[in-house]
Amino acid sequence: MTRTSNHGVGPCVNRRAQILNDSSARVAIDIHADGGPAWGRGFTVLEPIADGPNDHVIRSSERFGRDVRAAVLAHTGMPVSDYYGSNGIEFRNDLAGLNLTTVPKVLLESGNMVNATDAALLTSPRFQRQLAAALLSAILAFLGR
Repeated sequence: MTRTSNHGVGPCVNRRAQILNDSSARVAIDIHADGGPAWGRGFTVLEPIADGPNDHVIRSSERFGRDVRAAVLAHTGMPVSDYYGSNGIEFRNDLAGLNLTTVPKVLLESGNMVNATDAALLTSPRFQRQLAAALLSAILAFLGR
């Protein structure tokens, strides 16, 4: 966690990547909510594409992404995105946090903030607990291999 409040911005993405890389973490996830079209629903797991620094964690990041996708489906009731990615997965080569990582990592767009149904879920304490349980389940599954 690199921010102490919801105001302003945290350190630059290259600094955040270095913090993670220096942490001895075995896996990492960025948790976001998307701002897609109002008609669009669902979550997407963003996965890195090999581009140098992250080359040796691509396969493990893909495995972790599958764990996250399965756990979010199993625990939350949030559907996979109907406007972004393919069956809940999107490969990205333009996100510094994924490009610069040396730790298996994905980014979760946990729902669409612009969609009223998703927004109601995202702000619900019950859904937030379910999502936390899903991510714990995915991390434990990944680390248990």
